[in-house]
Amino acid sequence: MSNKKIIIAIDGFSSTGKSTIAKQLAKHLNYIYVDTGAMYRAVTLFAMKNNYINNQSFNQEKLISNLNSVQLNFKFNANLGFAEMFLNGENVEKEIRTIEVSKLVSKVSAISEVRKKLVSEQQEMGKEKGIVMDGRDIGTVVFPDAELKLFMTASADKRAKRRYKELIDRGDKVNYEEILHNVQERDHIDSTRTDSPLTKANDAVEFDNSDMGLEEQFERIIRLVNDHI
Repeated sequence: MSNKKIIIAIDGFSSTGKSTIAKQLAKHLNYIYVDTGAMYRAVTLFAMKNNYINNQSFNQEKLISNLNSVQLNFKFNANLGFAEMFLNGENVEKEIRTIEVSKLVSKVSAISEVRKKLVSEQQEMGKEKGIVMDGRDIGTVVFPDAELKLFMTASADKRAKRRYKELIDRGDKVNYEEILHNVQERDHIDSTRTDSPLTKANDAVEFDNSDMGLEEQFERIIRLVNDHI
């Protein structure tokens, strides 16, 4: 394999398994993996902890004026094989994956000032290449010149079932209808927001994995990667 390093941008709807495939690719290629969704979730958690946002209200001005107090870092966990999200020095990896955060993250992600801050941090991370990044606007905004762009999609029902299983396996008390509603609502907010809406880049390869196993998906994607390297 050549030692030419590339940027792999993975976009798509929530719960399409973007991070799963991104982690697999990063491990296989010995690349750095960046979960941008975790960054938006961490900002959401910050807003929740400071009472700027809840299910009823959202004080956007307060969040915007306090964005400088948000320090985000990824720290590699050798036992897990991937980097965990730290917010102001505290490991928040488990806290940011709750349904409570999932319900509010699209609203926080729609704020232009939040996107501006995180996009500039993400672009900084990709300067050396050799990176796999997943999110909603990686191929369109963060790395429009990425050598390989993937756009992940799957039916809302399939995605809600995956998310439900993931949360139940973790020991969370959730119900399927709530998860499905959350998936559909996030799709709507992500696709219709004015700043960097979720759209497929013209040169992205679309991947519908509704009926695809992880192994088949990985094999097909690694072939694409090898073509680009």
